[in-house]
Amino acid sequence: MGTGTSLFLLALGAILYFAVSASVSGISLATVGLILMIVGAIGLLVSLLMGSAWGDRRRDREVVVDRGRVR
Repeated sequence: MGTGTSLFLLALGAILYFAVSASVSGISLATVGLILMIVGAIGLLVSLLMGSAWGDRRRDREVVVDRGRVR
């Protein structure tokens, strides 16, 4: 799950939790919104942690330049 998907789930969950007052029989939209916000937050944290791990790898590369003799 990417950062964009996580932010989308957070926004959708917040809308369902805070802004929707409709009711559906058998489903609590507030609970669904809360679950979506939790999943989005976990996905965002994992995405940011994975991004920082890959960023550290790119930064730690050592560049070696071999310049041979010109004859």
